[in-house]
Amino acid sequence: MIKKIIVTGGSGRFGSVLKKTKTKNKIFFPNKKQLNILNYKNIQKYLEKNKPNILIHLAGLSRPMKIHDKNITKSIDLNIIGTSNITKACVKKNIKLIYFSTSYVYPGKKGNYLETDSLLPGNSYAWSKLGGEAAVHLYKNSLILRLSMVEKPFVHKVAFANVKTSYIYQEDVANILFKLLNKKGIINIGGKTQSVYDFVRKDNKIVQKAYQKKSMNTGVPFDSSMNTSKLKKILKK
Repeated sequence: MIKKIIVTGGSGRFGSVLKKTKTKNKIFFPNKKQLNILNYKNIQKYLEKNKPNILIHLAGLSRPMKIHDKNITKSIDLNIIGTSNITKACVKKNIKLIYFSTSYVYPGKKGNYLETDSLLPGNSYAWSKLGGEAAVHLYKNSLILRLSMVEKPFVHKVAFANVKTSYIYQEDVANILFKLLNKKGIINIGGKTQSVYDFVRKDNKIVQKAYQKKSMNTGVPFDSSMNTSKLKKILKK
């Protein structure tokens, strides 16, 4: 069945990738004036006019991660209040909601995190995303995706060899996304567990190796890798 899908934050990095992805579904990418996540009445009006089956919520504040420490108000507004507004509007119209969260909501110490594991964000960005998750989780007609997603090519000149992740490129996530439209609950999305350096070097032979120290205070956890067995089972079917 062809779905009518609204995507918030379509002008962002992943939204730009999603626009290029082939799908039979009808997808709309409203700009901030058309759909303002901080204006509940505006959201209601837009959804009433366009009547989507699904809303994919990408809009929010991400990087630089330090901005979540420097501008707490903006972080709360965009990632917590904005997501809550979107959730309430979807509840009222019974629209399926898909929310993009992050692997950083996990403690980031032992890795191989399952969707059912305890959560303890290690930076302010992750706390703001978990705040969004809290609202979405209250709505049963929803899907929370915890992602370890990165741009291709890698935007930095150096990569940590002692930081483990489950990095996956945005293009790969876009292709997976449309296979998950009917799912609910929480799903980890990522690639195999490896260091950032090993992941990046496959496509960038000149990236420089670096080692993160606790004193650096980067906000990046040492091991935020996820167990993606749930995702693999879904994709096999």
